[in-house]
This record gives sequence, C-alpha cells and structure tokens, in this order.
Amino acid sequence: MSAKGYEFFRGEADGAQAGAWRRLAEGLEPQTYQPGQVIYLQDSRATHFYYIVQGSVKTFLTSEEGGERILTLYRAGDILGEAAFFDGQPRVSSAIALTRCSIIAIDKAQADRVLSEDPALAMALIRYLARTVRQLSTHVDDMAFYSAEQRVARLLLSLGGEGGEEITCTHEFLGSAAGVSRVTVSRILGRLKADGVISLGYRTIRVLRPGILEDMIR
Repeated sequence: MSAKGYEFFRGEADGAQAGAWRRLAEGLEPQTYQPGQVIYLQDSRATHFYYIVQGSVKTFLTSEEGGERILTLYRAGDILGEAAFFDGQPRVSSAIALTRCSIIAIDKAQADRVLSEDPALAMALIRYLARTVRQLSTHVDDMAFYSAEQRVARLLLSLGGEGGEEITCTHEFLGSAAGVSRVTVSRILGRLKADGVISLGYRTIRVLRPGILEDMIR
C-alpha cells in the first residue's frame, strides 16, 4: 500500500491542486512568519484563510489545562483555516509556523472575486473540505482503535518517512501528534532502531524499512 494512504496529518495538495490554491492568492503579497509565530488562535474569529507559499505549519488544539494536541501538519502549496472562514464560526484550533514561512492571507473580498470568476475552483474547495472531514474522522478512529506503536508508525509514514527522507522532529512533537507520552515514543523508537527499521540522530529520524511500518498498521 502506498504511504499516500496515511497522509492525514498534513494537507495533500498535489501539483494541480496547489496551482488552484495559488489562483485564490493571486495579486496578494505574502507575509513572513518565523518559527513559533502564531498565525491564528483557537476560538478567534476567522476573517482570513491562508495559502502557504513556503515553509510548514501545524494546527493544534489546546485544552483548558494547557495541554496541546497536534491536528494537522501543512506544507507549501496547502491552504489552512478555510473551514472556520467559510462557516463563519470561531476557529476550533490554533496554527503556528514550524519553520520560516511565507504565507498569504485571503479575505472575503478576494475569495468572493476569485470564486465568482472560477466556479470550478469553488467545487475544488468543496471537495477539499469534504476530504478534510474524512481525514479528521480517520484521526479519531486512530485514537480509538490503533495502538501507540501503530500511531507512531502511521505518523512516521505521514511525515515522509516512506521515501527515506530525514525527518526533523523531537520526541515531544511525535508524542503530541500521536497522542502518546514522550517516554512511550522513546521506547517505540528505540525498539524500531534495534530492529533496523529506523536510524536516529539528533532530533532526526530516517526510515530505513518503510514496509515494516506499513505492515504494523495493516
């Protein structure tokens, strides 16, 4: 099975879709965000949604006790924050830059103009929103039915590990995204390293045998 089936932690804009989203942002100037800088906050009013020109972003939920749970990772070519923008309700999550980002904010006037000129783009947005709902349902199912080891395996694949790329992240980050403790993540990664499935460096992971991770979550 292709690891594409596991990409529910981040946007999935292919080349054609990314081109469509660029149409939404045409004529607008990007803003630069530094790592850790807030893009929008949970419960805030959604006056804009965003197109990522460069960099990566995470969205997350914050509990009343201050706990954090990562929802989705986004990369260049993705849009985010569009659900609250279109339904007019307060945002259900926050978004911050993970890396130095170039991001374009799209307001109602811009969206109305572009979508009225290009109805096919409106249909693309509807499909994208429907897929987002499906991805969030999958995320909930993971929490209910998958073990900690399976969740970490899915996360490593979703972060690009199927291609052997070096993944830069901390154990705390993986734990927040997978819904397990840092100690549990360290234990799972240690076992995967001992089995030759991954190699570990300073804040980096490289998947050596993605097929093993795929077998873990079947």
